[in-house]
Amino acid sequence: MTVSNLKEKKIKMRLQCPMPKLDFDIITLGHGSGGLLTNRLLDSGVFDVLKNELLDRRHDGAVLQLNGPTAFTTDSFVISPVFFPGGNIGELAVNGTVNDLAMCGAIPRYLSLSFIIEEGLEMEAFWDILVAIKFACAEAGVTVVTGDTKVVERGKGDKIFINTTGIGEVHAQAQIDISRVKVGDKVIVSDNIATHGIAIMSVREGLEFETTIESDSRNLNHAVKALLDEFGLQVHLLRDPTRGGLGTVLTEVARDTKLGIDVHQKDIPVDEQVSGACEILGLDPLYVANEGVFMTIVDGAVADAVVEKLRTHEYCQHASIIGEVTEAHPRQVVLTSGIGGKRVVNMLVGEQLPRIC
Repeated sequence: MTVSNLKEKKIKMRLQCPMPKLDFDIITLGHGSGGLLTNRLLDSGVFDVLKNELLDRRHDGAVLQLNGPTAFTTDSFVISPVFFPGGNIGELAVNGTVNDLAMCGAIPRYLSLSFIIEEGLEMEAFWDILVAIKFACAEAGVTVVTGDTKVVERGKGDKIFINTTGIGEVHAQAQIDISRVKVGDKVIVSDNIATHGIAIMSVREGLEFETTIESDSRNLNHAVKALLDEFGLQVHLLRDPTRGGLGTVLTEVARDTKLGIDVHQKDIPVDEQVSGACEILGLDPLYVANEGVFMTIVDGAVADAVVEKLRTHEYCQHASIIGEVTEAHPRQVVLTSGIGGKRVVNMLVGEQLPRIC
């Protein structure tokens, strides 16, 4: 799916969910009181946009039907700005939690959704966030079944924070565990890295590029399921390099496995515009955040087939083998540059890009 096609689908969803005429334009403290205003906000917003059989029961929780091993995750999203090129905090929250489940080898099924809204948030902005959540849920195939809404005073939030919890059923052929990583395994990334962090930085710092760099916020569960369907136990590890970027994830794996990882810079996919922006800003793409990319470590015998499979997926067109696991230099990641030099890749120190999720 191209970026333009994705935009068209989002626009269509927004047109299908017009905001009703309300007697309030902004969210006030009264909307978090639990009384009449809270009910109006939920009735005209959350329950209307995200309606489904389980959520419509409006209970404090949900009774779910799951079979076999279950994956469970939770996350909070405090990104600034809440609207950015290619998305907003709503779809980011859904995609981030869906992807965390996918990295467990699970098929995401249900989400909880909790809002902490700062007094003064425009209702139209909240509506756009709700529609983005609905869109992301539909794309990923998950259902919001319960949640909560709180409103805090002006100055005690940053427009809106979102917490999500996700539950999914572990794929029958999944055995994702760092202990299964072995010498000779290949390291693969699913697509171009560093796009999300640069998209956020461009808005925050008012930077202008020749074309708009848009966030790669998207679901990864369908691509992961396709891999597990075909390669099963030959997929040893899955990770999404969000905060800290690919470099930090690689160093964590080397540290925890007590093995080494060789990585080849020329094989790491980075969009040309993103690479140029990183150079201008003095940033290393290895440490810039991602939201729609995953790293997988697979049996070396199937690595080429895994890449070929990934490239058939709409969000993995630039999938590439970037390195391999070795018994040399244990606990270290060694990067070979484009001109043949070598350097050790360390974990990100400090906060390179604050508030990217």
